[in-house]
Amino acid sequence: MANFQAPLSRALCFAALGFLSTSAPRAETLTGASAYGDYKTDAPGVRRLISPDLLPSPLASPPAANPPTEAARPAGAKPIAPAGFQVDLIASGLKAPRTLKLAPNGDVFAAETRAGRILILRPDHKGGYEAPQVYAEGLRGVFGMVFVPKGPDAFQFYVATTTDVLRFEYHTGDLKPPSAPQIFARGLASGGHTTRDLALSPNGQTLYVSVGSASNIAEGMTARPSGMDLAAFESSHLRGATWGEEENRADVLAFDLATGARKIFATGLRNCAGLTIEPKSGDLWCAVNERDLLGDDLPPDYATRVGAGQFFGWPWYYIGAHEDPRLRGQRPDLAQHVKVPDVLFQPHSAPLQIIFYDAQTFPADFRGNAFVTLHGSWNRAKRTGYKVVRIVFKNGQPTGEYEDFLTGFVSSDTSVWGRPVGVAVDKDGALLVCEDANGTIWRVSATRQ
Repeated sequence: MANFQAPLSRALCFAALGFLSTSAPRAETLTGASAYGDYKTDAPGVRRLISPDLLPSPLASPPAANPPTEAARPAGAKPIAPAGFQVDLIASGLKAPRTLKLAPNGDVFAAETRAGRILILRPDHKGGYEAPQVYAEGLRGVFGMVFVPKGPDAFQFYVATTTDVLRFEYHTGDLKPPSAPQIFARGLASGGHTTRDLALSPNGQTLYVSVGSASNIAEGMTARPSGMDLAAFESSHLRGATWGEEENRADVLAFDLATGARKIFATGLRNCAGLTIEPKSGDLWCAVNERDLLGDDLPPDYATRVGAGQFFGWPWYYIGAHEDPRLRGQRPDLAQHVKVPDVLFQPHSAPLQIIFYDAQTFPADFRGNAFVTLHGSWNRAKRTGYKVVRIVFKNGQPTGEYEDFLTGFVSSDTSVWGRPVGVAVDKDGALLVCEDANGTIWRVSATRQ
């Protein structure tokens, strides 16, 4: 399949400029070839549905190396939200803020991955936030954060760096840790995909940790260790990572909080950069970066429910039993085990963080839906991603559709000023979004319900 672009409406053309404070009305759902476009087809309200049964062939278009230039934010530029929403800048000049987490008292914790530190933004009770304060530093590649209740106003604050999971003691309102952190889990794999996200099981007993692959498709590694029969290989690797440098990678790991015991929860996830729990069902969800170099429109990135023991195909298969041609014939026995993801995103969008909206201030049709940040493409001839999208649910189930919610981060065909990464819902029900190109945090509030 070649690049396909839906016709641009006048509203979409204006939205693509990235400087408007108003937004286009929602268009009909784009399906089939029309679902594949670039940033010029983006605008709040545009919906897409990519079907796992209608994927293009591998290398229908040649692989492209097209990383963006990260430019300064133009004067007055701000993200574009749907009509009925207001977008306000609450912080700027930060060093790669990549994840946001709401503390029990409403403080916002922001992980500055590049600086290796965690900031606190405290609400000022005037609809804004005080200047950021440093909570902790010296945290290499800091990313995932989660609060675990311990007692009245007492919590344990778990923080993931690239190689370790740390545990801080936290009391409601703390601006500094009362003591040095303990190492809860050490020796997570380094190199390759370095982000480690965290999520807490609904019963508070299990900490989930995502660890991405070290490679694109496990290049240069054998399909199965010599001398190991199929049953032994599956028991040790199908539910774990693959082998060698990929041991305990492309996985979601599960740690028992009481004992520290570790096990593989799910595997075959090339890079589950974002983890979250769906509040009503308790399901664990992943936002996943799929592999590169199969063409502009293959394979889709995705967000999905992830269950115990599930296998999502990496590196041999993608989006169900679609075999990667570079590994053809290596593992035909695994095709029937591959779980098909719930929601497919346009390829090379680079989804990073995901959160469910369970507050009351957004319109009713947003409640129970999920927001996902798309960091943006490098392996695509025409730029895509660089926005925040909403995963559409109906009767508590994902429909497979996703809808543009926050756009306008792209300056031109060659440059972008914003790359969305972190997302959170604040104590007043507004959506917080950070981006790591210019180091800004934005607050999106509803002006109607």
